[in-house]
Amino acid sequence: MDTCQTSHNPESPTQPSPTSSNPYARTYLPASSEPPSSSKPALQTVWLIFGATGHLGRSICRVALARGDCVTAVGRNLPGEEVVMQGWHQMCQGLVCDVRVRDTVSKVFGSALEHWGRVDVVVNCTGYGIIGACEDQDEHEIRAQFETNLIGAANIFQLTLPYFRERGSGMYIVFSSTAGTLGTPGLGQRTAYCATKWAVEGLAESLMYEVEPLGIKVTIVVPGLSRRDEPDENLNGPAPMWGHFLLKPPADAYRATNSPAQHATRMIDWLKYKEPTSAIRIAEITWELGHSTHPPLRLFLGGHAVEAIRDRLRSTIEEVSLSLVYFFDASWWWWWEELFLAGMGISDMLTRIEDWKHLNFKGEDEGGGFLR
Repeated sequence: MDTCQTSHNPESPTQPSPTSSNPYARTYLPASSEPPSSSKPALQTVWLIFGATGHLGRSICRVALARGDCVTAVGRNLPGEEVVMQGWHQMCQGLVCDVRVRDTVSKVFGSALEHWGRVDVVVNCTGYGIIGACEDQDEHEIRAQFETNLIGAANIFQLTLPYFRERGSGMYIVFSSTAGTLGTPGLGQRTAYCATKWAVEGLAESLMYEVEPLGIKVTIVVPGLSRRDEPDENLNGPAPMWGHFLLKPPADAYRATNSPAQHATRMIDWLKYKEPTSAIRIAEITWELGHSTHPPLRLFLGGHAVEAIRDRLRSTIEEVSLSLVYFFDASWWWWWEELFLAGMGISDMLTRIEDWKHLNFKGEDEGGGFLR
């Protein structure tokens, strides 16, 4: 069994660092997250990274290895991938699995524990989508996206959580995308794939509330469109652009070039060489997350992600404001009647509406039946 030490070794024995030789020369996370620093150096950490053969996963592996951490890199169950990953670095264990199959996830996790003696951070970079209008995707294609993206994430959570819970610490870093908040026509990433990402974010956020009291951290990373920083990188050959998506030809109803369903294809053509966010920069920030004491629930990386989510939230706030006007205008008389009968004031009513946040609903026999 190889073991990771508890001290940080900033020198990579076999692979040059793609980043600064001093990992603390620049930090990206706010001080409130308590990221590692020269005054509080990072301890050597064991990473279990699913989706390690994608360009983001590989970049995270490179940064973690270059900064002296230990990595179990998990790739797709394809011929030769395990051997390739095994040759990345002497402190890298290369494995393959199908996240849809619980047994393979369990075996990978058990192998990582046996190899390193512990696992500190679990990263999920896996993703699969189909580019095409919703109507063009059949039941099996939609199911395949949910099984990979949602069920795969649930398998990773459920099979690693008992270990983290028993030891009282651990961290999950879950990679989502703007597809987890935005809907865009014509891209599996924004229809069925989009639905899977919304589901994954809901799962991860709910999990965070459950496991935070147990000392376990969860962060959802939402990167913008990212570029590969290593065009000559030979770890696993060049990854094809949009390689984890299957492109389907559009049906006749959506074939027109100005069709909303073709928006995704037009967007991809325009963005081919305009991905503004550095994959290595994302990996550096992910490394900081893995070593932070108080990581955020969500982290938006890159101008595309920040502006896209900000625009969506602005629209949502406007809709909420309109909904409040509709609600209190049309039903105000009913609320006053109920408030009078219940002997409640307006502040009590608003508190009652917000009770769901604290999971303390009152039953009928406790005077909580005034809401219809």
